[in-house]
Amino acid sequence: MSNELDYLSRRVALGKLSRRDFLGRAAALGVSATFANSLLSSASRAAGPVKGGTLKAGLVGGESTNSLDPALMMTQVPFAFGKCWGEMIVELSPEGKLENRIAEEIGSSDDAKVWTLKIRDGVEFHNGKTVTAEDVAATLERHSDEKSKSGALGYMKGIDTIKANGKEVVLTLKEANADLPYLLSDYHLIVQPNGGKDKPDAGISAGPYKVKVNEPGVRHVGERFANYWQGDKMGHADQIEVVVINDATARTAALQGGQVNMINRVEPKIVDLIKRVPGVTIRNHSGPGHYVFIMHCDTAPFDNNDLRMALKLAINREEMLNKVLRGYGSLGNDFPINASYPLFTEIEQRKYDPDKAKFHYKKSGHDGTVLLRTSDVAFPGAVDAAQLYQQSAAKAGIKLEIKREPGDGYWNEVWNKQPFCASYWGGRSTQDQMYSTAYLSTADWNDTRFKRPDFDKMVLAARAELDEAKRKAMYHDMAVMVRDEGGLILPMFNQFIDATGPKVAGWVEDPHQELCNGYALAKCWLEA
Repeated sequence: MSNELDYLSRRVALGKLSRRDFLGRAAALGVSATFANSLLSSASRAAGPVKGGTLKAGLVGGESTNSLDPALMMTQVPFAFGKCWGEMIVELSPEGKLENRIAEEIGSSDDAKVWTLKIRDGVEFHNGKTVTAEDVAATLERHSDEKSKSGALGYMKGIDTIKANGKEVVLTLKEANADLPYLLSDYHLIVQPNGGKDKPDAGISAGPYKVKVNEPGVRHVGERFANYWQGDKMGHADQIEVVVINDATARTAALQGGQVNMINRVEPKIVDLIKRVPGVTIRNHSGPGHYVFIMHCDTAPFDNNDLRMALKLAINREEMLNKVLRGYGSLGNDFPINASYPLFTEIEQRKYDPDKAKFHYKKSGHDGTVLLRTSDVAFPGAVDAAQLYQQSAAKAGIKLEIKREPGDGYWNEVWNKQPFCASYWGGRSTQDQMYSTAYLSTADWNDTRFKRPDFDKMVLAARAELDEAKRKAMYHDMAVMVRDEGGLILPMFNQFIDATGPKVAGWVEDPHQELCNGYALAKCWLEA
């Protein structure tokens, strides 16, 4: 019996026998469906990825204002679709190691101020042109330009000169930075022809899929790129499709009904229910992602640190973690770093203290309500979290007014524009990248308006410090400053919770971001 099932499972993996016929034969032999499916999974892995078909994802995080310009990517849909059509200079492996992509080799001077990128031969853009060192240099130049409004601008400003020289790109930094290769893995830095200077939103790069349909806020379709330089390593489906489904209930129903093969941001409160659905698999893992409430430090009344401190002390983190994340996360401490970063240091945990919150609130001199904007798209459970916050703040005598904003337009009209709102961050590969992207005075994504020259100097000094112990101490001091003086309220670090439907294979656990660090559609396939 065992030999027969092994033989039949291999035929299914090769596409020569249907899954239904195999399961019927297994049942006739008295084998349970669970065991039969495990045989199929093993056979599929042994046979390798299955080619063909359309792999579909139903994702939250898409808006009508989305653009294919990598510089402007900020939400989940452009991020995940960008990982399908875009190609990076380098990428991080699931284990956190550097994985060379368009850069075949990276080397530096002893002082980590001059870096040389050797550009790989034979990488082709979707338009048929070969990727050159000039294209890579132009990409980095564009993201270093304030006019680009790039999400990578904060740390790109640390590059003094960018020069293409034959097959190499030479970067000279203003200050030493041992983390530079990791910074180049930022998802905004998709390599484009002439860096995207001619048409940044053309959707042309060298990734495993070519852009076929681009309907912002509705759907995006990619077709397999026949000349993809990594061959069969990624891009197994003939076509991938991202359907924008911002409503959590509709997203879950689409997965259960088979309209899509995977979804992101499963709400923690329904995880146990989803686990019971036949064929559906929950994919959850911890990482640097965090859910936040952000205050603009330069805008009244949040320009008063006593008010900011009052609001930080008025949030019940433990209650929020338990009721919103249902254990799928960990406590936050008002700075954006957790144990997923190598140089993390513990700082005394801030606790809910309505009496201290009341003291600072009175000291601030503010009177009246405080307006907090939230939305379903800010993070799973953001509306519930805001209401819990309202209740805990009331015990400190602070009246929070909650305004629920529509999902479409939230990231363009509310986040980084309104002075107090709910948001999220997926985290970054290094502490320098996180602080440089969101806390440097010059960063376009400094969404708390924390603009402190003394903090900027600390960031630059930590970049240049090659002694790990000294650098770790610097990051500790930076964390304390953000925690005690910044505009960030970080009650919890989230787990990334995705889900896949029947027949989805090839999933890779990756702690860096959701959906296999955005590569789920490119790395996964549908079993026959």
